[in-house]
Amino acid sequence: MSQRYFTSSMKLADLVMRNHNLILTVRHLGIPLGFGDKSVAEVCRQHQLPADFVLLVCNVYTFDDYRPDADLLARTDMSPLLPYLLASHRYYLSDRMPHIAEHVHHVADKIGGRIGEMLKKFFDDYIDEIAEHFRYEEQEAFPALQALLQGKEEAQGSTRRMGEKFAASHGNIEDTLNDLIQIAYKYLPDDLSDNETVNLLMDILQLHSDLKMHEVIEEKVLLPYSAWLENAR
Repeated sequence: MSQRYFTSSMKLADLVMRNHNLILTVRHLGIPLGFGDKSVAEVCRQHQLPADFVLLVCNVYTFDDYRPDADLLARTDMSPLLPYLLASHRYYLSDRMPHIAEHVHHVADKIGGRIGEMLKKFFDDYIDEIAEHFRYEEQEAFPALQALLQGKEEAQGSTRRMGEKFAASHGNIEDTLNDLIQIAYKYLPDDLSDNETVNLLMDILQLHSDLKMHEVIEEKVLLPYSAWLENAR
């Protein structure tokens, strides 16, 4: 692949400088900040992580045209994949989404009336759809991947079912977010401070940006890896 992609000899700090969203990635991998000038390989050895997997995730998140093929997926140590995705779920469900929900409800209570209730409803629906998608992953998609790893016959066909479920879920979440943003753009009252309005929208849009990264892992890593496992039987 092109040398412009990240390599294990690069400093991990340089990767994060190139794409600040990788701060979440290293957090979910269990790598604390403060890695100094250590290379990706050095940091991974320190934290007992496979550098090929860490690079795979960082490249997928950073370069739109980076799409690992079956050979690369087969060569990569994918053992951290499910723990990484589960750590992402815990962060969003236990930390990020409750924080933003508190902000949304605070602003909605100040607005009051029909618009305030609409804002609460659409954001709560957005969170519910994300939480439902995570439940599907943990209760069905991840066990299906485990079954494929174990070579179980009943797991055949699970990749197609996962793909269909992901596509439908992503579409619903996107539609709800668009409705929510339309309410904010069109109907937030002009007596609400500009800072509150901007901060609210930035919180919601940043959450959406973070969750798009989660979708990228599903589309470029989880589903292709599952397909490779099915075909390798």
